[in-house]
Amino acid sequence: MPTKAKPGCPSHCGDVEIPFPFGLSVDCFLDESFYITCQSGKPFTGNVPVRNISIDTHELHVLNYVARDCPTDGSKNRTSLRVPQYTISNSKNKFTGIGCDTIAYLSGYQNGEEYKIGCSSQCPTPNNVGTGFCSGVGCCEVRFPYGLRNISVEVESFNNHASVQRFNPCGYAFVVEKGQFNFSASYLQNYTNEMVPLVLDWAVMSNLTCEEARHKPNFACKDINSECIDNQTRPAGYSCQCKQGYRGNPYLHGGCDDIDECLDGTHNCTEQCTNGIGNYTCGNCPSWRRGNGKKDSEGCSVDPKLPILASIGIAIGLTSMLGGSWWLYLEFQSKISIKLKARMSIKLEAKLKEGGSKLEQHLGQQGSTPKNAKIFTYEELKEATNNYHEESRIIGKGGFGTVYKGSLPNNTIVAIKKTNIVDPDQVDQFINEIIQLSKIDHKNVVKLLGWCLKTEALLVYEFVPKGTLFDYIRNESNTSNKQREWETRLRIATETAGALSYLHFTASPPIIHRDVKPSNILLDDNFIAKVSNFGISKSIPQDQKELATAVHGTSEYLDPEYEKTKLLTKKSDVYSFGVVLIDLLTVWGVLESTMSKNGKTKAKNFLSSLEENRLPDILDDRIDEKGNKEQIKKVVKLAEMCLRLKGDERPTMEELRKELEGIRKTKKHSSVNAQSNLEELE
Repeated sequence: MPTKAKPGCPSHCGDVEIPFPFGLSVDCFLDESFYITCQSGKPFTGNVPVRNISIDTHELHVLNYVARDCPTDGSKNRTSLRVPQYTISNSKNKFTGIGCDTIAYLSGYQNGEEYKIGCSSQCPTPNNVGTGFCSGVGCCEVRFPYGLRNISVEVESFNNHASVQRFNPCGYAFVVEKGQFNFSASYLQNYTNEMVPLVLDWAVMSNLTCEEARHKPNFACKDINSECIDNQTRPAGYSCQCKQGYRGNPYLHGGCDDIDECLDGTHNCTEQCTNGIGNYTCGNCPSWRRGNGKKDSEGCSVDPKLPILASIGIAIGLTSMLGGSWWLYLEFQSKISIKLKARMSIKLEAKLKEGGSKLEQHLGQQGSTPKNAKIFTYEELKEATNNYHEESRIIGKGGFGTVYKGSLPNNTIVAIKKTNIVDPDQVDQFINEIIQLSKIDHKNVVKLLGWCLKTEALLVYEFVPKGTLFDYIRNESNTSNKQREWETRLRIATETAGALSYLHFTASPPIIHRDVKPSNILLDDNFIAKVSNFGISKSIPQDQKELATAVHGTSEYLDPEYEKTKLLTKKSDVYSFGVVLIDLLTVWGVLESTMSKNGKTKAKNFLSSLEENRLPDILDDRIDEKGNKEQIKKVVKLAEMCLRLKGDERPTMEELRKELEGIRKTKKHSSVNAQSNLEELE
């Protein structure tokens, strides 16, 4: 039986099957360590190409780069494989170096400790170099221990290949799957392969044993006919497999199917084989062939009357059953549905309870409970929203859930987000938002007032009455005062930059928002910006520049470098902020309509307009272009800098905050000077 993806999820990228717990999109994988991206019909984990994923052996077959050292032309490259969720299979791979003046090094980490090995090969002539296997002359091999991860490979030479340049100008080194590389003497002259196959071991990452994990609501072995295996020579954690007599995907409900050993020939019977559920028996004849008549070679009856009588009995039984079978089927399906819903509700409640304990523990350790935050009861919030009245209380809807306007007993108006948590595993995202907001105290970040973790997930925020920046920009009525309109937009940009700078450089540890866009920027009565929605944000250690993680965010605002490398940095938020600046500067409908025609993103269309000197055509006519020409030019330049493809070439959010504040002050000073000149003239 083929392995299966999660129901409702894509099962293939190109010709490679992607079985659960791996997945190609949000909600289709077990956790972020199993996220696979599909680029041009080819699957990748991080930036590593995937050739095959095995559920049975818990192996990931990938491609990895070859390290090269060519002193004669000065070219040299060191390769690395940074996928910390996997280990390099020591039983399926070997470390290999090629060359006659070569030292090959393999370094990595085993159980958190740095590990380094190497091999060398020197040969004055190619006369003794063999072909078809690595003899140690012109080629060296070495084994390495289990549990090795995050490897780097580099190659050096003893004498810069000076004495062997004629037949061996370069040295090479790589980790390669056993049986997938056969050495040839011709490789000394030129080894053209840039990548070689390699095998990784994978497991469910956990510090729990199987016995401990099976009592947790997120236990990965889902099928009733699956079993859990503690990993000894694999990554920390555990793996799942179907029980003997079953095969399939143990990570899915109903994923393990009975094997019909009699049908596929895997039995060892010399007599009659009879399949059972999870097993088979030998020598047992079917009941209708156990008569006293003539026997066949297997000892079973061949009396023709018995099968006829059996057939008549079966026909009568089937006829009597047909009348009520459809009703029974519907009744059965209804009961199954009710049981599944009840089971999911119990699982969700358990997950919420577990999340509450985790949250309480975290806030206690950090001493970071938000000011004035409280734990609400479900009944309190139900009353505050008039039983979640749809017509009078809903103020927003989205993929995250529904936001209601609520009134607490002390007449405080609040916003209550009732999240769309159907899968218990989504509770972690809900908890993450509380944890992140608990670390933040900034005037331009929406304040968290409390939460409820009882049967449903509810968050209570300060009420921000003017809606989102997305709605504001698209409101055609904002045209009464162009001068004031530009000042408002410039201030919103400055306040948003200030909030993001606070997250990046003041919050401890720093926080990357990961979904900066106009619909996540709220506006209060005075149109003061409030950054919101921290469900997918990430904390990053102080001494760490980047964080390997599955790609999340909104496509139009997503940093292309993050999307390509899967490495999240503070500069990822900078790119998204650059697209927000585009929204504040341009006519919202122009770039969107152009996108649908040429297939380019909003950012690419904006940059093309700059290159082709078409900026006036796309600027929003609701802002006073002439009166604010210099300010607009400077903000356009900032947007261009934010949208650079390489993160290192983008400014930081703190630099952007200072620049925007400077631009605002420039306008104020010019206004003051103009007023003083007018007074002197009078």
